[in-house]
Amino acid sequence: MNISYDVKFWDIRRNASSKTPSYEVRWKVGGKQKSKSFRTKALGENFLSALRQAAKRGEAFDIATGLPESMVEAEKDVGPSFLDFARSFMASRWLHSAARTRETDTYALLSLIPILVKDLPGKPADDELRAVLRNHALLPEGRRGDLAADRVPLLRWIEAASLPLATLQEPRVVRMALDGVALTFDGMAASANSVRRKRSVLHHLIETAVELGELPSNPLNAIKWKPPKTMGAVDPRTVVNPVQARELLAAVPSIGRTRGPRMAAMFACMYYAALRPEEALALRCQNCELPEHGWGRLTLEKARPQANKRWTDSGETHDERGLKHRAKDDTRHIPIPPALVVVLREHITQYGTAEDGRLFRTSRGRPFSSSAYSAVWQEARRLALTPQQVASPLAARPYDLRHAAVSLWLNAGVPAPEVAKRAGHSVDVLLRVYAKCVEGQQDRVNGKIADALDD
Repeated sequence: MNISYDVKFWDIRRNASSKTPSYEVRWKVGGKQKSKSFRTKALGENFLSALRQAAKRGEAFDIATGLPESMVEAEKDVGPSFLDFARSFMASRWLHSAARTRETDTYALLSLIPILVKDLPGKPADDELRAVLRNHALLPEGRRGDLAADRVPLLRWIEAASLPLATLQEPRVVRMALDGVALTFDGMAASANSVRRKRSVLHHLIETAVELGELPSNPLNAIKWKPPKTMGAVDPRTVVNPVQARELLAAVPSIGRTRGPRMAAMFACMYYAALRPEEALALRCQNCELPEHGWGRLTLEKARPQANKRWTDSGETHDERGLKHRAKDDTRHIPIPPALVVVLREHITQYGTAEDGRLFRTSRGRPFSSSAYSAVWQEARRLALTPQQVASPLAARPYDLRHAAVSLWLNAGVPAPEVAKRAGHSVDVLLRVYAKCVEGQQDRVNGKIADALDD
């Protein structure tokens, strides 16, 4: 290794030639200028700080790489690269994961792999690297198609540049990873929920590495880093009252020639039975007890969540899965009011069922996509709500019908364990998520306290 103690540093500068915002660290070793680009100034400052500290300790710098000896040693082959381990991590989780989980894992890794790299020449744009990772490198071998010839150099670059997994033991590298999960692909601050999900994937990956003996311990535990706070409770502003709910549901059938009418009963299930959209899409005629008079009952067995075909087992946009947070063959029983019984009976009379008994599908028998039913819902909001309400969070998503249902049950005085059983929650999660939506209890509670004080 050709070394030098002649090191000079410059201030970080904005890279004006980059398509997306980036910052360039520049330094000189033995008269040869070096540079490395980062997506944020904070990442660049961390790297520059590590270089300065090495120089202060009197370390020799490698003229070829521009790095101090400690960094060169850390980058020697000490086990799998981060990319290699990420690929094995994805392969090990694929069989037992739902399509959406696979997608979440992948998008977290797309935030990490392009930044945990060595400063090798000819780095491709991050969006090009992410495309190769998403469409090829992070898929199990049996799911990969042929890689286009012009994409092969991109894969070869990231394979050569990916840092050794062992470098995650360095606080500098761990902070780079945490800063990476805190950003969107455009370099902007990510939402709190997105940061939480991506950090969780990083945590699971590192824990797997510790379990397999690739890392001695989880370095995340030694880093003082606070993720942005997430809002775990339902926003009461999204919850419609019964009058508003009925007006919204009444507006749906008037939208489009067949789209709205075919979806009306599905939205009704979300409101009157608190079904999740993926549960409604999996509802079959044989799951429904619909008497001519009185209350009926739904027995939920499956869900059909939507995901990109790349992640599903079937190669379709909807995989059939078990119910959320339940064992594979577990079921959920939901009594339904006469209003929903009538709606479902009329829907079956009008549109029949698919061959497997499913109630809700397009005229061609396909499941409704989330974009299709979301578009219908937005049209219904414009018809049923005032302009001020349309601009507000009120029933902004179809899922908010489920929130409205659960909030209604709680405010009606239905015991929390019964609400949790019908909604498919645990009691503690139910009370935490819907704590802000329980209203009108104060006077009653005050009366009980006053009675107790008078005893």
